[in-house]
Amino acid sequence: MSDSSKNSTDAGTAYQVLARKYRPQNFDDLLGHEAMVRTLRNAFAANRIAHAYILTGVRGVGKTTTARILARALNYEVPGKIDQPTIEMDEEGIHCRAIAEGSHQDVIEMDAASRTGIGDIRELIEAVRYAPVEARYKVYIIDEVHMLSTSAFNALLKTLEEPPPHVKFIFATTEIRKVPVTVLSRCQRFDLKRFDIETLCTYLEGICEKEKSKVAPEGLAMIARAAEGSVRDALSLLDQALIQAPVDDGTISADTVRDMLGLVDRATSWEMLSAALQGNAPEALARFRGQYDAGGDPGMILKDLLEIIHLLTRIKVAGEAAASQGLAGEADRDRALELAQSLSMAALTRAWNLLMKGHKEVLGSPDAAASGEMALIALSYAADLPTPDEALRLLKEGKLKAAPATEASATSAPSAQEAKMSEASTKGPAVGGEMKFEQGHGSDQVTQKRSANASAAVRPETAPVAGPVFKDLQDIASHASAMGDAKLCMEIETMMRLVKFEPQAIEFNPTDQAPADLAGRLAQQLKAWTGKRWVVTVNARETGASTLRSVRQTKVLNHPLVQAALSAFPDIDVHRDMRISTVKTLSDPSIEDGSELDET
Repeated sequence: MSDSSKNSTDAGTAYQVLARKYRPQNFDDLLGHEAMVRTLRNAFAANRIAHAYILTGVRGVGKTTTARILARALNYEVPGKIDQPTIEMDEEGIHCRAIAEGSHQDVIEMDAASRTGIGDIRELIEAVRYAPVEARYKVYIIDEVHMLSTSAFNALLKTLEEPPPHVKFIFATTEIRKVPVTVLSRCQRFDLKRFDIETLCTYLEGICEKEKSKVAPEGLAMIARAAEGSVRDALSLLDQALIQAPVDDGTISADTVRDMLGLVDRATSWEMLSAALQGNAPEALARFRGQYDAGGDPGMILKDLLEIIHLLTRIKVAGEAAASQGLAGEADRDRALELAQSLSMAALTRAWNLLMKGHKEVLGSPDAAASGEMALIALSYAADLPTPDEALRLLKEGKLKAAPATEASATSAPSAQEAKMSEASTKGPAVGGEMKFEQGHGSDQVTQKRSANASAAVRPETAPVAGPVFKDLQDIASHASAMGDAKLCMEIETMMRLVKFEPQAIEFNPTDQAPADLAGRLAQQLKAWTGKRWVVTVNARETGASTLRSVRQTKVLNHPLVQAALSAFPDIDVHRDMRISTVKTLSDPSIEDGSELDET
């Protein structure tokens, strides 16, 4: 055999990767894009074919493949049978093979990533004027169109809006948000979704049958998960996995696929997470070290734990149906259901936050393994701590006590809060307390009483104490005043028209003078005072009750003494000429002795 004939034979039998070998050739072969196929079928049947299409989606979902199939449909021709655009391509037309191979002279494929300038687009615009050489339409497929420069987009706009009747444009992009809206508005858009794990597993199983190979179902699920919704990535990984087949039998095990992908053992991840959530740090660290020594990447280990936490949280929210979504096997489903029942939503949220922080630190750490272990230690010790809600409940039930001040803390420098309380005691009433003045022996004697809340505020504690209880809006305003927040007190009394007041929920209609951030600031203060989350909302639809100040003002004006004064001086405008601050009865027997009203 000559060298030339040998090279020809080698070229003819050259191996073709699965991603190219099983590339769809018509719309019936497309996987998971039924909505797009239905739309195109109706458009072609009604002869309402657009002049420009844009396909968007993540890598490997079939954008370029779909563009080529669409170009085939536009130029489909079978001599003596079909000579019109159609998506029903049951047999190979005279242009199909050349278009599929990317060698047809009337179907021009352009990579915008390498040809981004206005000069390239000017060449395209110049060529658009000429009719196709042999096909029905001249089709321009521009891949990664978002990479074109601004000037290139601007130059393309006019041609894109009013192209010659023999020209069609098909754009593909992974970054649809980077495409100018002026271009998007001139195209029919199709979003190609990523594929779910179940669909990919079924597809890969079919490919294995065609290749006369077999991969364990759990191994196929690992490949599907690693592909992240991309068919091309899944076929590339499957191609690599099929090489791992043993000689004696053709079955590729899940362990083989796991080693190939560098994944952590899923079963070990469940055991590691369970140990950490139970506070068993030594067991969790031993599992982590075993994975790491076996070649597992610390970032992938924590990522696997995050996936499990996400799954458990979905089950808590959506029920058992969520246990079958995104899992590698039936064993995972059983573990997820069992573990989710034993954990609270607060514990899952805390675990998610700790692992997210740990994963971020692992990615940027000079010692990734050490950072991963520290994340597991933090998660293990956090498992023994009550959540804020549990701590408050235990405190109310008397099962959690505040720790007494230590000798060191008693002799240390006062904190900022203590200094503030000390300063307040020299100027006036303490927070939450009262000041009483008594007359005695020709001199004023001041007796100050501090409430239990005031003394507790300056005592170091290891757990939060129960905050004040507010029964109405007036209680909140009074507390704000007592805490020295005169501004908030004034805003509550003069700018809030109460619509609804419930425990930890306030709804009000603001006056015109109310600041936009009043609801947010009030909610923050209420949480700081009570230790509970308050929902403070604005209701612009309902008028609400009168403001606290208006109510008090009305009460003052209706007082018999004020009415008597107004009768004696009818020309006085109370709101304009005077400010009533205190109304006291002194000696009028007709009025109940000791009644008093205050208004500022």
